[in-house]
Amino acid sequence: MSDQIKKVVLAYSGGLDTSVILKWLIETYHCEVVTFSANIGQDEDLDQIRENAFNTGASKAYVEDLSETFVKDYVFPAFRANAIYEGQYLLGTSLARPLIAKRQMEIAKIEAADAVSHGATGKGNDQVRFELTYFAMDPHIRIIAPWREWRLTSRTALMEFASQHGIKVPTTPSKPYSSDANLLHISYEGGILEDPWAAPPDDIYTLSVSPKDAPDVHEFLEIAFEQGNPVAVNGQTLSPAALLRELNRLGGRNGIGRADIVENRFVGMKSRGVYETPGGTILRAAHMAMESITLDREVMHLRDSLIPKYAEIVYYGFWFSPEMRLLQNLIDDTQKNVCGVVRLELYKGNCRVLGRKSDRSLYSVDFATFEDDSVYRQKDAEGFIRLNALRLRIQNMLKLG
Repeated sequence: MSDQIKKVVLAYSGGLDTSVILKWLIETYHCEVVTFSANIGQDEDLDQIRENAFNTGASKAYVEDLSETFVKDYVFPAFRANAIYEGQYLLGTSLARPLIAKRQMEIAKIEAADAVSHGATGKGNDQVRFELTYFAMDPHIRIIAPWREWRLTSRTALMEFASQHGIKVPTTPSKPYSSDANLLHISYEGGILEDPWAAPPDDIYTLSVSPKDAPDVHEFLEIAFEQGNPVAVNGQTLSPAALLRELNRLGGRNGIGRADIVENRFVGMKSRGVYETPGGTILRAAHMAMESITLDREVMHLRDSLIPKYAEIVYYGFWFSPEMRLLQNLIDDTQKNVCGVVRLELYKGNCRVLGRKSDRSLYSVDFATFEDDSVYRQKDAEGFIRLNALRLRIQNMLKLG
């Protein structure tokens, strides 16, 4: 089968796994390898990644800035849904994979490649996310998943392979864990984090200070929304990527957004992950506050009932599925009046809503006030309660009988 493959497009991060995979593909399939690296805000030296790709044997190295697309077309839609997986995970890696895989497939078409490849392991979720997207783009695509083929069964073995082949990689035995970063978050998994009882080392975090080391002064900010999307911070209109970057800066310096989670992977096992999502944590709190005065009660409750399913679809890798399109259209329809400004306080790991206002607010002081009013007859509540109590009264009377 290997002689049928002449060119492969590899999703290449420049990390340990994909650096070894690049050399392994060339040696195993004797093929040309084109790498694709996406800048989605991971704050890495992309020129160095391109150079490393060529030094390791790539015939071409695509490096593209997709950060605005990532935030506008993937992060913001999920945050319009208040998406969160198992109550804690804000889906940072899950949202990035379909974007990377989609562009990788577009490059494969440009390059007339025979196959695509990725660095996801055979135990993780990313293999599913990448490959479901590949098949959604081209049902006949050939996929090479080295972790399911080779005999390099550990990251220690990969580091030895890299050393033997003179491959420059960032992972060292002193920090044997895997990380994945983008504009929404950074995740840490594996190695020293595999014991769920062991606390993460203090030096693992890169986006946020420890809450105990955060400033002793409260920081206040305002976020403006239009149709469910954040558009400005403290009165300054920003692009999607610039806005999330600013929220990351503000949240990070106030110790906001750290999470230590044991989650259920799609493939069936439990996995421990440590995450930093400072800007996303602020954004979700602000969006929910904005909805609290602009969204109808029953619409909100119906949408909220769909959040676990939406998050599951994203987490499992079905971004380009018909059920995802259906859910996103429904959710986006709920966001037409989610417009206004939310005021928040950031302090030592906490993000607290202080106020919200909107010219489309459904909140009415006239109706809600505890003072005298002329728009609500409190006597009407008696009949409302009696009608709602009817089935309870009948049930109790049958017991008495």
